[in-house]
Amino acid sequence: MGVFDWIVRMVEQTGYLGVALLMFAENLFPPIPSELILPLAGFTAARGDMSLPLVVVAGTAGALVGALFWYVIGRWVGCRRLKHWAERHGRWLTISPDEVDEAASHFREHGGRAVLIGRMIPAVRTLISIPAGVSEMALAPFLLYTTLGTAIWTTFLATAGYLLEDRYQQVSGWLNPVSNIVAVGIALWYVYRVATFGRRTSKQPAE
Repeated sequence: MGVFDWIVRMVEQTGYLGVALLMFAENLFPPIPSELILPLAGFTAARGDMSLPLVVVAGTAGALVGALFWYVIGRWVGCRRLKHWAERHGRWLTISPDEVDEAASHFREHGGRAVLIGRMIPAVRTLISIPAGVSEMALAPFLLYTTLGTAIWTTFLATAGYLLEDRYQQVSGWLNPVSNIVAVGIALWYVYRVATFGRRTSKQPAE
């Protein structure tokens, strides 16, 4: 049984709980795509088997718990541990200890906006929780912006499935190219950061 068949069965057999669990899993294992989970749930609501508002609530709640998991991981890592790792493996982490401080300071200042927007970008949705935790973003604003961004994303996907009905799989077809472009962009950015690491660190003033 493929991932798609498993998602269909999960939603059909467990309803709102299944939607919440799938969205939680999607935040832990990105290969489980929200672009299929939520449009399918929206289609199920269009058939009258579920309520669209409750689908949005269930999907948002599941995704929020998944995002909180990565936030806690980020808090556990923290700036001090990340700086230690950067001293030893800076090239492969693509960041120096000084850049850790700069990034954390920048995220503390603009973190709310980054979390809000990041939760609506494929391939970034899960990752954005980690720097929020590392920079020790306060839990209340993290939950607020994560919930808001996730609710917008969830509403968009579920409503698209509701309107498209049995053509709900088209949503995944539309968004997959966007996800691929973002993923390739992240990979290229990483390669660039690794390649230019020595050049960037040599320009930093000595303490």
